[in-house]
Amino acid sequence: MEVHAITRNARTTPQKVREVARLIQGLPAEQAVSALRFIPRKTARLLAKTLQSAIANAENNHNLLASNLIVVSARVDKGPVLRRFRPSAKGSAHPIRKSTSHIHIVLDETAILEKKQ
Repeated sequence: MEVHAITRNARTTPQKVREVARLIQGLPAEQAVSALRFIPRKTARLLAKTLQSAIANAENNHNLLASNLIVVSARVDKGPVLRRFRPSAKGSAHPIRKSTSHIHIVLDETAILEKKQ
């Protein structure tokens, strides 16, 4: 059974989140949470929060044990871009693009059962 958690419009670029998301794919959920604790980046905190939400969804909605869950995928998509402008010389303006991200984490219990067999 797959369990999902999504964080939308996270105020960081998708590229920065993907660097950290690659590290937790395929890890057991509890090990992924502990790994994210020691990464000193804002994106690690965002991923940890989403991962904790996925674990809570599994425990409360599907009666699954956190110790049996594995991170099947941690996908990061591009969100809407906030466009701002900065004044520059001679009355002109330079654009500033503030990127956002959508973080999708999928946990699965059956992946561990398949590895044991």
